[in-house]
Amino acid sequence: MAIKLQIIEEKQEFYYQFARTIADEIKMNNDAGRITKLILPVGPVKHYPVLAEITNKERISWKNVWTFNMDEYLDWQGRIIPEAHPLSFKGFMSSFFASIDEKLRIPAEQAWFPDPARIDEISEKIAVLGGIDTCYGGVGVHGHIAFNEPPVSRFHQVSIEEFANSLTRIVPLAPETIVMNSIRNTGGNFADFPPLAVTLGLKDILNSSRIRLYCDGGDWQKTAVKEALEGQKRIDYPVTLLQDHPDAMIVATRETVSEIRTAL
Repeated sequence: MAIKLQIIEEKQEFYYQFARTIADEIKMNNDAGRITKLILPVGPVKHYPVLAEITNKERISWKNVWTFNMDEYLDWQGRIIPEAHPLSFKGFMSSFFASIDEKLRIPAEQAWFPDPARIDEISEKIAVLGGIDTCYGGVGVHGHIAFNEPPVSRFHQVSIEEFANSLTRIVPLAPETIVMNSIRNTGGNFADFPPLAVTLGLKDILNSSRIRLYCDGGDWQKTAVKEALEGQKRIDYPVTLLQDHPDAMIVATRETVSEIRTAL
């Protein structure tokens, strides 16, 4: 098995196709009388306004949708950052859901977010619902999915099998993640960036029936995407663990999959 690749030339078409895919999945399940169970990211995010527009225009109900967010930032004491914080993933998703017509909107109790105080709650709920239909996400600079970053320790080694079966947990953010995300979100103020996160583990992600990763990062994402598609399966690029999944696809802009300038 291998991760499939779809290339989209223009960014606006990329965001439209991302939104269209989610909308069509919900619509198909609604028509068939099935619930929809999705893992959703906050990053990438530019498809969400398009998704709200499609939802409202086509009157696609989210009443039978269950969503599970990939991750959330924590402060230095391991507490969830306030929903009003500009980096809050829950705050972002709450604004997105509020942009959907109230008659179509997802019930609050069906939108789930990882919580370090109730660490196993999401996995237990996913199991009760019968598993995830589609995990949507992106790919980090070193190939992380959600905040499943490469574990680095001088004292303890994690095997590929252990990492693939990782559960929801609290993680310290890698320095490169803080640098990348602070440049894009806090003007490069590293000290003003949350140092920890809570993330869904790879077990729930890999157990999804489908995995769709959307990559529009251009230069900074080229190596991670190349490793996902052509590299050996290994922990230092976690996205390579998706190579054994029966239905995993990367959807990328042309600039993100063009020739890598620096040899790997």
